Amino acid sequence: MEILIISLLLGTVSGVLAGLFGIGGGLVIVPVLAMVFKHWAFPENLQLLMAVATSLTTIVLTSVSSVIAHHRFGAVVWSKVGRLAPGIMLGAGLGAVVAESLPAYLLRYILAGFLFYVGCQMAMQKTAELGGGGQKPWQDYGVSLFIGVLSAIVGIGGGTLTVPYLLRGGMVMQKAVAVSSACGLPIAAAGTVSYALLGWSAQGLPDWSLGYVYLPAFLGVSLSSVFTAPLGAKLAHRLPAKRLKRYFSLLLFVMAAKLLWH
Repeated sequence: MEILIISLLLGTVSGVLAGLFGIGGGLVIVPVLAMVFKHWAFPENLQLLMAVATSLTTIVLTSVSSVIAHHRFGAVVWSKVGRLAPGIMLGAGLGAVVAESLPAYLLRYILAGFLFYVGCQMAMQKTAELGGGGQKPWQDYGVSLFIGVLSAIVGIGGGTLTVPYLLRGGMVMQKAVAVSSACGLPIAAAGTVSYALLGWSAQGLPDWSLGYVYLPAFLGVSLSSVFTAPLGAKLAHRLPAKRLKRYFSLLLFVMAAKLLWH
């Protein structure tokens, strides 16, 4: 019950941050869940892996609601989603296999490095410049495979990787965000199924686990984040976004350091 309550609070915060900064909640969910699982004495080799798997599962619901909203505005370029989705799904499945095979300390280093990278991008207000000319199908297939692999390893929906790629191909921001949201669903679905199957017979899993997915945390984060993400989007239009991004980057640095210290 305690973990469920903490997860509800975590989902509330991650939902607001996702709406406020336009990033996936996984950047916050994974390190916090890893700390929670450590506090509740989950097996040390499973703490971060279960945090990643559970984070991906929460993205399923948030992606569905986000895609519906973007589709109503006609912003989703479904032809582009169709080109990216196969590679993303394959990559997410491969990423889950890779994450399970990695030593726990190496998985921590990868996640900490990714948090540090995103934190630097936000602190320096780095954004991809609008390109031109589009991208060839082979580029979509190759990049989508990489996005799927890395997203499944660090437990995110891929927006921090997908949006810059689409912008460099000449897609406007509104459509890039919409396509990225649509691509988050196959990442989350393929990653969730993969982590559930890979951990089906794993030893030492706590009660209420579906493979490596911890269901109480999934329910808590999903239920609250779906409702608070719109609040974050509203706040984004009222608060000084640039200054807030720098503050949020500090939070990412702290969480990266905490993972390394662990």
